[in-house]
Amino acid sequence: MKKWIMLTLSASVLAACQSTPTTTQTPTTANEPMHSAELPTTESAPVASAKIDTVDHLLNPELIAPVPAPVVKEVTPQQEADLWQRIRRQLTMHVPENDRVSAQRNFYLKHPAYMDRVAKRAAPFMHLIVEEIEQRGLPLELALLPIVESAFDPFAYSHGSAAGIWQFIPGTARQYGLEINWWYDGRRDVYSATHAALDYLTDLNNLFDNWLHALAAYNSGGGRVSSAIRRNQRAGKPTDFWSLDLPRETRAYVPKLLALADILRNQDTYQVSWLAIENQPYLTLVETETQIDLALAAEQAGLELEQLHHYNSGYNRWATDPEGPHRLLLPQQNAQRLQQWLAASDSRDLVRWSRHKVASGESLIVIAKKYHTTPQAIQQANNIRGHLIRAGDYLLIPAASRDLDDYSLSADQRLSATQSRQRGSYKIDHTIVPGDTFWDLSRKYDVNLRQLAKWNGMAPTDPLRPGRKLVVWLSEDDKPSGVTRNIHYQVRSGDSLARIAQRFNVTIGDIEKWNQIKRSNYLQPGQRLKLIVDVTRMTNDI
Repeated sequence: MKKWIMLTLSASVLAACQSTPTTTQTPTTANEPMHSAELPTTESAPVASAKIDTVDHLLNPELIAPVPAPVVKEVTPQQEADLWQRIRRQLTMHVPENDRVSAQRNFYLKHPAYMDRVAKRAAPFMHLIVEEIEQRGLPLELALLPIVESAFDPFAYSHGSAAGIWQFIPGTARQYGLEINWWYDGRRDVYSATHAALDYLTDLNNLFDNWLHALAAYNSGGGRVSSAIRRNQRAGKPTDFWSLDLPRETRAYVPKLLALADILRNQDTYQVSWLAIENQPYLTLVETETQIDLALAAEQAGLELEQLHHYNSGYNRWATDPEGPHRLLLPQQNAQRLQQWLAASDSRDLVRWSRHKVASGESLIVIAKKYHTTPQAIQQANNIRGHLIRAGDYLLIPAASRDLDDYSLSADQRLSATQSRQRGSYKIDHTIVPGDTFWDLSRKYDVNLRQLAKWNGMAPTDPLRPGRKLVVWLSEDDKPSGVTRNIHYQVRSGDSLARIAQRFNVTIGDIEKWNQIKRSNYLQPGQRLKLIVDVTRMTNDI
Protein backbone atom coordinates (compact mmCIF):
# COMPACT_ATOMS: atom_id res chain seq x y z
CA MET A 1 0.00 0.00 0.00
CA LYS A 2 2.74 2.45 0.94
CA LYS A 3 4.64 1.54 -2.22
CA TRP A 4 1.54 2.32 -4.34
CA ILE A 5 1.09 5.71 -2.69
CA MET A 6 4.74 6.72 -3.35
CA LEU A 7 4.43 5.70 -7.01
CA THR A 8 1.26 7.79 -7.30
CA LEU A 9 2.96 10.93 -5.86
CA SER A 10 5.94 10.53 -8.17
CA ALA A 11 3.72 10.28 -11.16
CA SER A 12 1.79 13.39 -10.14
CA VAL A 13 4.97 15.47 -9.77
CA LEU A 14 6.28 14.22 -13.11
CA ALA A 15 3.00 15.11 -14.81
CA ALA A 16 3.13 18.63 -13.37
CA CYS A 17 6.66 19.16 -14.69
CA GLN A 18 5.77 17.97 -18.16
CA SER A 19 2.75 20.30 -18.41
CA THR A 20 4.63 23.51 -17.32
CA PRO A 21 4.91 26.23 -20.09
CA THR A 22 8.47 26.93 -21.33
CA THR A 23 8.03 30.71 -22.01
CA THR A 24 9.58 33.18 -19.53
CA GLN A 25 7.12 35.34 -17.53
CA THR A 26 7.71 38.51 -15.57
CA PRO A 27 7.31 38.31 -11.78
CA THR A 28 4.38 40.21 -10.36
CA THR A 29 6.62 42.31 -8.11
CA ALA A 30 10.23 43.35 -8.19
CA ASN A 31 10.96 41.43 -5.00
CA GLU A 32 9.10 38.21 -5.92
CA PRO A 33 11.66 35.46 -6.82
CA MET A 34 11.37 33.70 -10.17
CA HIS A 35 10.58 30.01 -10.01
CA SER A 36 12.82 27.67 -11.98
CA ALA A 37 9.97 26.86 -14.36
CA GLU A 38 9.99 30.54 -15.42
CA LEU A 39 13.68 30.47 -16.37
CA PRO A 40 14.41 29.82 -20.08
CA THR A 41 16.23 26.56 -20.89
CA THR A 42 19.16 26.40 -23.31
CA GLU A 43 19.44 22.60 -23.78
CA SER A 44 17.44 19.45 -23.15
CA ALA A 45 17.87 17.73 -19.83
CA PRO A 46 16.65 14.41 -18.46
CA VAL A 47 13.20 14.65 -17.00
CA ALA A 48 14.33 13.19 -13.73
CA SER A 49 17.05 15.85 -13.41
CA ALA A 50 14.56 18.65 -14.12
CA LYS A 51 12.22 17.20 -11.56
CA ILE A 52 14.90 17.14 -8.88
CA ASP A 53 16.04 20.79 -9.63
CA THR A 54 12.46 22.04 -9.54
CA VAL A 55 11.64 20.34 -6.30
CA ASP A 56 14.87 21.54 -4.68
CA HIS A 57 14.11 25.16 -5.64
CA LEU A 58 10.53 24.92 -4.50
CA LEU A 59 11.49 23.42 -1.16
CA ASN A 60 14.63 25.63 -0.70
CA PRO A 61 13.94 29.24 -1.85
CA GLU A 62 17.26 30.38 -0.31
CA LEU A 63 19.07 28.57 -3.14
CA ILE A 64 17.79 31.22 -5.58
CA ALA A 65 20.42 33.98 -6.25
CA PRO A 66 19.34 37.25 -4.50
CA VAL A 67 18.46 40.25 -6.74
CA PRO A 68 21.09 43.01 -6.08
CA ALA A 69 19.70 46.25 -4.64
CA PRO A 70 19.95 49.31 -6.95
CA VAL A 71 23.06 51.42 -6.31
CA VAL A 72 22.16 54.95 -5.16
CA LYS A 73 24.96 57.44 -5.80
CA GLU A 74 25.37 59.88 -2.88
CA VAL A 75 25.04 63.56 -3.81
CA THR A 76 27.88 65.75 -2.56
CA PRO A 77 27.12 69.13 -0.97
CA GLN A 78 28.46 70.79 -4.13
CA GLN A 79 25.90 68.84 -6.22
CA GLU A 80 22.87 69.97 -4.24
CA ALA A 81 20.29 71.85 -6.30
CA ASP A 82 19.67 74.45 -3.58
CA LEU A 83 22.61 76.52 -2.37
CA TRP A 84 21.17 76.67 1.16
CA GLN A 85 21.39 72.85 1.30
CA ARG A 86 25.00 73.01 0.15
CA ILE A 87 25.71 75.25 3.13
CA ARG A 88 23.49 73.24 5.49
CA ARG A 89 25.39 70.00 4.95
CA GLN A 90 28.71 71.61 5.85
CA LEU A 91 27.78 73.46 9.06
CA THR A 92 30.10 72.43 11.89
CA MET A 93 29.89 74.95 14.73
CA HIS A 94 28.37 73.79 18.01
CA VAL A 95 25.23 75.73 18.91
CA PRO A 96 24.53 75.75 22.65
CA GLU A 97 20.99 75.92 23.94
CA ASN A 98 20.95 79.11 26.00
CA ASP A 99 18.80 82.22 26.37
CA ARG A 100 20.95 84.38 24.12
CA VAL A 101 20.73 81.96 21.19
CA SER A 102 17.04 81.24 21.83
CA ALA A 103 16.13 84.94 21.74
CA GLN A 104 17.78 85.43 18.35
CA ARG A 105 16.38 82.20 16.95
CA ASN A 106 12.86 83.19 18.00
CA PHE A 107 13.24 86.52 16.22
CA TYR A 108 14.21 84.91 12.92
CA LEU A 109 11.52 82.23 13.20
CA LYS A 110 8.85 84.89 13.79
CA HIS A 111 9.89 86.86 10.69
CA PRO A 112 9.90 84.49 7.69
CA ALA A 113 9.13 87.37 5.31
CA TYR A 114 12.32 89.09 6.45
CA MET A 115 14.34 85.95 5.72
CA ASP A 116 12.79 85.72 2.24
CA ARG A 117 13.82 89.32 1.53
CA VAL A 118 17.34 88.50 2.70
CA ALA A 119 17.46 85.44 0.45
CA LYS A 120 16.43 87.53 -2.57
CA ARG A 121 19.22 90.00 -1.88
CA ALA A 122 21.72 87.19 -1.33
CA ALA A 123 20.81 85.25 -4.48
CA PRO A 124 23.20 86.95 -6.96
CA PHE A 125 26.18 86.88 -4.60
CA MET A 126 25.88 83.80 -2.37
CA HIS A 127 27.43 81.30 -4.78
CA LEU A 128 30.67 83.25 -5.17
CA ILE A 129 30.84 83.68 -1.37
CA VAL A 130 30.33 79.95 -0.70
CA GLU A 131 32.90 78.99 -3.35
CA GLU A 132 35.53 81.24 -1.77
CA ILE A 133 34.82 79.94 1.75
CA GLU A 134 35.09 76.34 0.59
CA GLN A 135 38.34 76.99 -1.28
CA ARG A 136 39.86 78.40 1.90
CA GLY A 137 38.58 75.57 4.08
CA LEU A 138 36.73 77.95 6.40
CA PRO A 139 33.48 77.23 8.32
CA LEU A 140 30.43 77.53 6.08
CA GLU A 141 28.69 79.43 8.89
CA LEU A 142 30.63 82.46 7.61
CA ALA A 143 28.38 82.52 4.52
CA LEU A 144 25.55 83.55 6.85
CA LEU A 145 27.48 86.43 8.40
CA PRO A 146 26.30 89.09 5.87
CA ILE A 147 22.75 88.38 7.09
CA VAL A 148 23.79 89.47 10.57
CA GLU A 149 25.92 92.36 9.34
CA SER A 150 23.75 93.97 6.68
CA ALA A 151 20.81 91.71 5.72
CA PHE A 152 22.79 91.33 2.46
CA ASP A 153 22.20 94.97 1.47
CA PRO A 154 25.29 96.11 -0.50
CA PHE A 155 24.41 99.76 0.19
CA ALA A 156 24.01 99.32 3.96
CA TYR A 157 25.68 102.05 6.04
CA SER A 158 25.77 101.93 9.83
CA HIS A 159 25.92 104.62 12.49
CA GLY A 160 29.51 103.48 13.04
CA SER A 161 30.59 104.38 9.47
CA ALA A 162 30.60 100.73 8.34
CA ALA A 163 29.56 100.00 4.75
CA GLY A 164 28.69 97.10 2.46
CA ILE A 165 27.41 93.59 3.10
CA TRP A 166 30.47 92.84 5.30
CA GLN A 167 30.24 96.22 7.10
CA PHE A 168 33.86 97.38 6.94
CA ILE A 169 34.85 100.61 8.67
CA PRO A 170 37.27 102.77 6.62
CA GLY A 171 40.42 101.98 8.62
CA THR A 172 40.05 98.21 8.52
CA ALA A 173 38.97 98.33 4.88
CA ARG A 174 42.16 100.11 3.82
CA GLN A 175 44.24 97.78 6.01
CA TYR A 176 42.89 94.85 4.00
CA GLY A 177 43.40 96.44 0.60
CA LEU A 178 40.00 97.99 -0.11
CA GLU A 179 40.33 101.33 -1.88
CA ILE A 180 38.00 104.22 -0.99
CA ASN A 181 37.87 107.36 -3.15
CA TRP A 182 35.46 109.70 -4.92
CA TRP A 183 34.78 107.21 -7.70
CA TYR A 184 34.78 103.94 -5.81
CA ASP A 185 34.23 102.39 -2.37
CA GLY A 186 35.66 98.88 -2.15
CA ARG A 187 33.61 98.17 0.99
CA ARG A 188 30.50 97.98 -1.20
CA ASP A 189 32.21 95.88 -3.89
CA VAL A 190 30.85 92.43 -2.98
CA TYR A 191 33.65 90.55 -4.75
CA SER A 192 36.55 92.54 -3.25
CA ALA A 193 34.96 92.93 0.18
CA THR A 194 34.27 89.19 0.43
CA HIS A 195 37.95 88.40 -0.10
CA ALA A 196 38.97 91.09 2.39
CA ALA A 197 36.45 89.93 5.01
CA LEU A 198 37.62 86.32 4.79
CA ASP A 199 41.24 87.48 5.06
CA TYR A 200 40.34 89.45 8.18
CA LEU A 201 38.36 86.61 9.75
CA THR A 202 41.20 84.18 9.06
CA ASP A 203 43.67 86.51 10.76
CA LEU A 204 41.40 86.86 13.77
CA ASN A 205 40.97 83.11 14.09
CA ASN A 206 44.73 82.65 13.84
CA LEU A 207 45.08 85.18 16.67
CA PHE A 208 42.53 83.60 19.02
CA ASP A 209 42.42 80.01 17.73
CA ASN A 210 38.70 80.15 18.47
CA TRP A 211 36.02 80.99 15.93
CA LEU A 212 33.58 82.51 18.43
CA HIS A 213 36.29 84.84 19.70
CA ALA A 214 37.21 85.68 16.10
CA LEU A 215 33.59 86.52 15.25
CA ALA A 216 33.27 88.69 18.36
CA ALA A 217 36.47 90.49 17.38
CA TYR A 218 35.14 91.04 13.84
CA ASN A 219 32.28 92.94 15.43
CA SER A 220 33.96 94.87 18.23
CA GLY A 221 37.69 94.68 17.51
CA GLY A 222 40.48 92.29 18.42
CA GLY A 223 41.81 94.55 21.17
CA ARG A 224 38.50 94.61 23.01
CA VAL A 225 38.12 90.83 22.93
CA SER A 226 41.74 90.32 24.02
CA SER A 227 41.19 92.68 26.96
CA ALA A 228 38.05 90.80 28.01
CA ILE A 229 39.95 87.50 27.92
CA ARG A 230 42.79 88.90 30.03
CA ARG A 231 40.35 90.29 32.60
CA ASN A 232 38.75 86.87 33.02
CA GLN A 233 42.13 85.18 33.25
CA ARG A 234 43.21 87.53 36.05
CA ALA A 235 39.94 86.90 37.88
CA GLY A 236 40.22 83.13 37.48
CA LYS A 237 37.08 83.03 35.32
CA PRO A 238 36.45 80.99 32.15
CA THR A 239 37.51 82.68 28.91
CA ASP A 240 34.98 81.16 26.50
CA PHE A 241 32.87 83.64 24.52
CA TRP A 242 29.81 83.19 26.74
CA SER A 243 31.79 84.20 29.85
CA LEU A 244 33.36 87.39 28.45
CA ASP A 245 32.23 90.89 29.38
CA LEU A 246 31.70 92.40 25.92
CA PRO A 247 29.54 95.24 24.54
CA ARG A 248 25.83 94.50 24.28
CA GLU A 249 25.93 94.49 20.47
CA THR A 250 28.73 91.90 20.42
CA ARG A 251 27.02 89.74 23.06
CA ALA A 252 24.07 89.46 20.64
CA TYR A 253 26.15 89.35 17.45
CA VAL A 254 27.60 85.83 17.78
CA PRO A 255 24.27 84.31 18.99
CA LYS A 256 22.60 85.75 15.86
CA LEU A 257 24.96 83.83 13.60
CA LEU A 258 24.63 80.63 15.62
CA ALA A 259 20.84 80.95 15.64
CA LEU A 260 20.77 81.25 11.85
CA ALA A 261 23.03 78.21 11.52
CA ASP A 262 20.80 76.23 13.90
CA ILE A 263 17.64 77.12 11.98
CA LEU A 264 19.22 76.10 8.69
CA ARG A 265 20.68 72.85 10.07
CA ASN A 266 17.37 71.87 11.72
CA GLN A 267 14.92 73.44 9.29
CA ASP A 268 12.76 70.30 9.27
CA THR A 269 12.38 70.49 13.03
CA TYR A 270 11.49 74.19 12.91
CA GLN A 271 9.32 73.65 9.81
CA VAL A 272 10.86 76.54 7.91
CA SER A 273 12.47 76.84 4.52
CA TRP A 274 14.27 79.81 3.07
CA LEU A 275 13.68 80.98 -0.46
CA ALA A 276 15.71 78.59 -2.63
CA ILE A 277 18.86 79.84 -4.38
CA GLU A 278 20.04 77.85 -7.38
CA ASN A 279 23.40 76.20 -6.71
CA GLN A 280 24.99 77.59 -9.87
CA PRO A 281 27.32 80.54 -10.54
CA TYR A 282 25.15 83.56 -11.21
CA LEU A 283 27.68 86.34 -11.83
CA THR A 284 30.81 86.37 -13.96
CA LEU A 285 33.76 88.77 -13.82
CA VAL A 286 34.47 91.03 -16.79
CA GLU A 287 37.79 92.90 -16.76
CA THR A 288 38.22 96.37 -18.24
CA GLU A 289 41.52 98.23 -18.35
CA THR A 290 40.19 101.79 -18.55
CA GLN A 291 37.30 103.94 -17.36
CA ILE A 292 33.87 102.80 -18.54
CA ASP A 293 30.49 104.52 -18.35
CA LEU A 294 28.13 102.22 -16.44
CA ALA A 295 25.23 103.20 -18.70
CA LEU A 296 27.17 102.19 -21.82
CA ALA A 297 28.23 98.95 -20.15
CA ALA A 298 24.62 98.15 -19.26
CA GLU A 299 23.42 99.01 -22.77
CA GLN A 300 26.01 96.77 -24.44
CA ALA A 301 25.44 93.94 -21.96
CA GLY A 302 21.66 94.01 -22.39
CA LEU A 303 20.94 94.95 -18.77
CA GLU A 304 19.02 97.72 -17.08
CA LEU A 305 21.41 100.35 -15.69
CA GLU A 306 20.08 100.00 -12.13
CA GLN A 307 20.49 96.21 -12.28
CA LEU A 308 24.12 96.45 -13.43
CA HIS A 309 24.88 99.09 -10.79
CA HIS A 310 23.32 96.89 -8.09
CA TYR A 311 25.67 94.04 -8.98
CA ASN A 312 28.56 96.53 -8.94
CA SER A 313 27.61 98.65 -5.95
CA GLY A 314 31.19 99.72 -5.24
CA TYR A 315 31.05 102.39 -7.96
CA ASN A 316 30.01 105.76 -6.54
CA ARG A 317 29.49 107.68 -9.78
CA TRP A 318 28.33 107.32 -13.36
CA ALA A 319 31.55 105.55 -14.36
CA THR A 320 34.47 103.61 -12.97
CA ASP A 321 37.62 105.41 -11.84
CA PRO A 322 39.74 106.78 -14.73
CA GLU A 323 42.63 104.78 -13.27
CA GLY A 324 42.12 101.12 -14.25
CA PRO A 325 41.98 98.21 -14.32
CA HIS A 326 38.47 97.46 -13.10
CA ARG A 327 36.11 94.52 -12.91
CA LEU A 328 32.37 94.25 -13.42
CA LEU A 329 30.11 91.45 -12.17
CA LEU A 330 27.36 90.45 -14.60
CA PRO A 331 25.12 87.42 -15.25
CA GLN A 332 26.92 85.02 -17.57
CA GLN A 333 24.96 85.68 -20.76
CA ASN A 334 25.24 89.45 -20.33
CA ALA A 335 28.92 89.14 -19.50
CA GLN A 336 29.57 87.45 -22.85
CA ARG A 337 27.88 90.28 -24.73
CA LEU A 338 29.88 92.92 -22.88
CA GLN A 339 33.17 91.06 -23.43
CA GLN A 340 32.50 90.88 -27.17
CA TRP A 341 31.85 94.63 -27.30
CA LEU A 342 34.96 95.43 -25.26
CA ALA A 343 37.11 93.27 -27.53
CA ALA A 344 35.92 95.22 -30.60
CA SER A 345 36.06 98.71 -29.02
CA ASP A 346 38.74 101.32 -28.54
CA SER A 347 39.30 102.47 -24.94
CA ARG A 348 38.03 105.96 -25.83
CA ASP A 349 34.69 104.43 -26.87
CA LEU A 350 33.93 103.38 -23.30
CA VAL A 351 32.86 106.90 -22.22
CA ARG A 352 31.30 109.87 -24.00
CA TRP A 353 33.47 112.96 -24.51
CA SER A 354 32.60 116.66 -24.33
CA ARG A 355 34.68 119.43 -25.85
CA HIS A 356 34.92 122.31 -23.38
CA LYS A 357 36.25 125.78 -24.07
CA VAL A 358 37.91 127.20 -20.96
CA ALA A 359 36.29 130.45 -19.90
CA SER A 360 38.05 133.26 -18.10
CA GLY A 361 38.43 132.51 -14.39
CA GLU A 362 37.67 128.79 -14.73
CA SER A 363 39.84 126.23 -12.95
CA LEU A 364 40.07 122.47 -13.29
CA ILE A 365 38.05 122.12 -10.08
CA VAL A 366 35.22 124.30 -11.43
CA ILE A 367 35.14 122.44 -14.74
CA ALA A 368 35.29 119.05 -13.03
CA LYS A 369 32.27 119.89 -10.85
CA LYS A 370 30.33 120.97 -13.93
CA TYR A 371 30.88 117.62 -15.64
CA HIS A 372 30.69 115.50 -12.46
CA THR A 373 34.22 114.26 -12.74
CA THR A 374 37.54 115.03 -11.05
CA PRO A 375 40.44 117.37 -11.94
CA GLN A 376 42.68 114.30 -12.15
CA ALA A 377 40.42 112.75 -14.81
CA ILE A 378 40.62 115.92 -16.91
CA GLN A 379 44.39 116.10 -16.47
CA GLN A 380 44.76 112.49 -17.54
CA ALA A 381 42.50 112.87 -20.58
CA ASN A 382 44.35 115.98 -21.79
CA ASN A 383 47.92 115.10 -20.74
CA ILE A 384 48.05 118.08 -18.37
CA ARG A 385 50.73 117.79 -15.70
CA GLY A 386 49.95 120.82 -13.57
CA HIS A 387 46.79 122.75 -12.73
CA LEU A 388 47.42 125.69 -15.05
CA ILE A 389 44.88 126.13 -17.87
CA ARG A 390 44.31 129.21 -20.04
CA ALA A 391 41.11 130.87 -21.17
CA GLY A 392 40.32 129.92 -24.74
CA ASP A 393 41.93 126.47 -24.53
CA TYR A 394 39.83 123.44 -25.42
CA LEU A 395 39.66 120.40 -23.14
CA LEU A 396 38.26 116.93 -23.73
CA ILE A 397 36.12 115.98 -20.73
CA PRO A 398 34.91 112.43 -19.98
CA ALA A 399 31.18 112.83 -19.37
CA ALA A 400 28.15 110.69 -18.63
CA SER A 401 26.22 109.41 -21.64
CA ARG A 402 22.86 109.83 -19.88
CA ASP A 403 21.24 112.28 -17.52
CA LEU A 404 22.70 111.95 -14.03
CA ASP A 405 19.25 111.24 -12.58
CA ASP A 406 19.28 107.97 -14.56
CA TYR A 407 22.21 106.71 -12.48
CA SER A 408 19.85 106.07 -9.58
CA LEU A 409 22.34 104.06 -7.51
CA SER A 410 25.17 106.57 -7.70
CA ALA A 411 26.19 108.18 -4.40
CA ASP A 412 24.55 111.52 -5.27
CA GLN A 413 21.24 109.99 -6.35
CA ARG A 414 21.07 107.65 -3.35
CA LEU A 415 21.71 110.61 -1.04
CA SER A 416 18.98 112.61 -2.77
CA ALA A 417 16.51 109.74 -2.36
CA THR A 418 17.45 109.36 1.31
CA GLN A 419 17.02 113.04 2.06
CA SER A 420 13.70 113.19 0.20
CA ARG A 421 12.15 110.35 2.19
CA GLN A 422 9.38 111.70 4.42
CA ARG A 423 10.50 111.63 8.07
CA GLY A 424 8.29 114.30 9.58
CA SER A 425 5.73 116.99 8.82
CA TYR A 426 8.17 119.75 7.95
CA LYS A 427 11.59 119.76 6.27
CA ILE A 428 14.37 122.30 6.77
CA ASP A 429 17.36 122.54 4.43
CA HIS A 430 20.48 123.47 6.36
CA THR A 431 23.68 124.50 4.58
CA ILE A 432 26.75 123.46 6.57
CA VAL A 433 29.06 126.28 7.63
CA PRO A 434 32.55 125.93 9.13
CA GLY A 435 32.31 124.79 12.74
CA ASP A 436 29.00 122.93 12.38
CA THR A 437 28.75 119.55 14.10
CA PHE A 438 25.96 117.02 14.34
CA TRP A 439 25.85 117.67 18.06
CA ASP A 440 25.33 121.41 17.57
CA LEU A 441 22.70 120.91 14.89
CA SER A 442 20.78 118.32 16.89
CA ARG A 443 20.60 120.79 19.80
CA LYS A 444 19.68 123.67 17.54
CA TYR A 445 16.74 121.86 15.95
CA ASP A 446 15.92 119.70 19.00
CA VAL A 447 16.20 116.40 17.11
CA ASN A 448 17.93 113.10 17.85
CA LEU A 449 21.58 113.16 16.77
CA ARG A 450 21.56 109.67 15.22
CA GLN A 451 18.30 110.36 13.41
CA LEU A 452 19.73 113.58 11.98
CA ALA A 453 22.72 111.68 10.61
CA LYS A 454 20.49 108.90 9.22
CA TRP A 455 18.22 111.39 7.44
CA ASN A 456 21.30 112.49 5.52
CA GLY A 457 22.81 109.07 4.80
CA MET A 458 25.67 109.63 7.24
CA ALA A 459 27.08 108.41 10.52
CA PRO A 460 27.25 110.74 13.56
CA THR A 461 31.05 110.66 13.40
CA ASP A 462 31.28 111.60 9.71
CA PRO A 463 32.85 115.02 9.04
CA LEU A 464 30.57 117.83 7.88
CA ARG A 465 31.87 119.59 4.78
CA PRO A 466 31.03 123.31 4.47
CA GLY A 467 28.61 123.99 1.66
CA ARG A 468 26.92 120.60 1.83
CA LYS A 469 23.18 120.61 2.46
CA LEU A 470 21.56 118.67 5.28
CA VAL A 471 17.86 118.03 5.75
CA VAL A 472 16.17 118.30 9.14
CA TRP A 473 12.71 116.85 9.68
CA LEU A 474 10.44 118.39 12.30
CA SER A 475 6.98 117.67 13.60
CA GLU A 476 4.18 120.11 12.91
CA ASP A 477 4.45 121.44 16.46
CA ASP A 478 8.16 122.15 16.02
CA LYS A 479 7.74 123.93 12.69
CA PRO A 480 9.57 127.28 12.89
CA SER A 481 7.56 130.44 12.40
CA GLY A 482 10.09 131.96 10.04
CA VAL A 483 10.21 135.02 12.32
CA THR A 484 13.89 135.80 12.98
CA ARG A 485 15.42 138.67 14.90
CA ASN A 486 18.90 140.08 15.20
CA ILE A 487 19.80 140.52 18.83
CA HIS A 488 22.92 141.46 20.73
CA TYR A 489 23.55 139.28 23.71
CA GLN A 490 25.75 140.41 26.60
CA VAL A 491 27.92 137.56 27.91
CA ARG A 492 27.29 136.68 31.57
CA SER A 493 29.69 135.19 34.07
CA GLY A 494 29.93 131.44 33.50
CA ASP A 495 28.64 131.62 29.92
CA SER A 496 30.16 129.46 27.20
CA LEU A 497 29.48 129.23 23.50
CA ALA A 498 27.78 125.87 24.06
CA ARG A 499 25.48 127.26 26.74
CA ILE A 500 24.55 130.31 24.66
CA ALA A 501 23.95 128.17 21.57
CA GLN A 502 21.63 125.91 23.56
CA ARG A 503 19.75 128.83 25.05
CA PHE A 504 19.01 130.44 21.68
CA ASN A 505 18.65 127.19 19.72
CA VAL A 506 21.50 128.00 17.37
CA THR A 507 24.81 126.25 16.73
CA ILE A 508 28.27 127.14 17.98
CA GLY A 509 29.25 127.35 14.31
CA ASP A 510 26.58 130.00 13.76
CA ILE A 511 27.87 132.11 16.65
CA GLU A 512 31.45 131.78 15.39
CA LYS A 513 30.41 132.86 11.89
CA TRP A 514 28.28 135.80 13.03
CA ASN A 515 30.98 137.15 15.36
CA GLN A 516 34.20 136.12 13.58
CA ILE A 517 35.45 134.22 16.62
CA LYS A 518 36.63 130.67 17.31
CA ARG A 519 35.43 128.31 20.00
CA SER A 520 38.92 128.28 21.41
CA ASN A 521 38.52 131.99 22.33
CA TYR A 522 37.60 132.75 25.93
CA LEU A 523 34.38 134.69 26.44
CA GLN A 524 34.61 137.74 28.70
CA PRO A 525 31.70 138.87 30.92
CA GLY A 526 30.18 141.95 29.33
CA GLN A 527 31.26 140.95 25.84
CA ARG A 528 28.49 141.46 23.27
CA LEU A 529 27.64 138.80 20.71
CA LYS A 530 25.50 139.14 17.59
CA LEU A 531 22.86 136.40 17.26
CA ILE A 532 20.25 135.71 14.58
CA VAL A 533 17.47 133.72 16.23
CA ASP A 534 14.05 132.28 15.51
CA VAL A 535 11.99 133.95 18.22
CA THR A 536 9.63 130.96 18.46
CA ARG A 537 12.47 128.55 19.28
CA MET A 538 14.25 130.45 22.05
CA THR A 539 14.18 129.14 25.59
CA ASN A 540 12.49 131.27 28.27
CA ASP A 541 15.53 131.85 30.46
CA ILE A 542 17.15 134.57 28.32
